[in-house]
Amino acid sequence: MGLIREILGLGPTVKSVAEVFTVNKTKQAEFQHDEHEAALAQFATEFGHDRVTWFDGFVDGLNRLPRPVLALGTVGLFVFAMVDPVNFSSRMVGLDTVPVELWWLLGAIVSFYFGARELHYVRDKSRQKRSLTKPLQFASLSSQDSNAALEDWRKQR
Repeated sequence: MGLIREILGLGPTVKSVAEVFTVNKTKQAEFQHDEHEAALAQFATEFGHDRVTWFDGFVDGLNRLPRPVLALGTVGLFVFAMVDPVNFSSRMVGLDTVPVELWWLLGAIVSFYFGARELHYVRDKSRQKRSLTKPLQFASLSSQDSNAALEDWRKQR
């Protein structure tokens, strides 16, 4: 087929006309790869260095406070209720006057804080699993090579 195209002189013409109607998959894949590599390079320059100033340490310390404060504060409420029940009751009456909408707002803030924190750690774990600095290397497969995934599956059964 390639010889006929060259004899008739249709090779580049057919290719250029075909690319008007369909996307060149190879060029599209190369472009997507280059775009992905550029994004990774940008992220590497942006987040690659550690910031270890005194202010960063202070903010990191503040970010670690909410969980222990909430946990110890809740335990402290139980202790306060046992030590001084009359004062505890008056404080709880005060909390009872807080509108329901404010309780919903507080619940949303706490939920978003802990949800965002959990999402950060989930993303960080997945980022650690795949190394961005090492490119993927594929072994050449032939018809005689074994399929490791298929062998693992067979071992599990």
